[in-house]
Amino acid sequence: MKDKILEVSAIKDGTVIDHIPANSLFKVIAILGLDKICNKITFGTNLESQKLGQKAIIKLSDIFFLDKDINKIALVAPQAKLNIIRNYEVKEKKVVEVPDEIVGIVKCMNPQCITNEEKIITKYQVVSKKKVKLLCYYCEKITDQDNIVII
Repeated sequence: MKDKILEVSAIKDGTVIDHIPANSLFKVIAILGLDKICNKITFGTNLESQKLGQKAIIKLSDIFFLDKDINKIALVAPQAKLNIIRNYEVKEKKVVEVPDEIVGIVKCMNPQCITNEEKIITKYQVVSKKKVKLLCYYCEKITDQDNIVII
């Protein structure tokens, strides 16, 4: 039996986002605005995963998210799991869930949509949560999970 090797160091307090598909790591960073924070962030990508083959992980020191922010992750990483860490121990586990409505974080894939022509915040109704599909409030075009572009 192989010894377990910790590939990314532990954090004392904060949030760990695990089971992110390796190709979705930077989309999760963009959705949560992690490029704009000053706290310690550790991320790893192309790590071994029995479920995903290869996965990414993000560890955020002293950062805790509201559920509405956590659920945005589901747009690009629906199988992601969150662990809330206190004093180096997992105190709570959360599963992401696609919200019913998405506002201001996804670009409409219809080049004719008014949101691509004028300064209007995008707004979508989620019509499928399993394989994410978003219905644009303005042009009524569907954006599917493969075509989601984070603003």
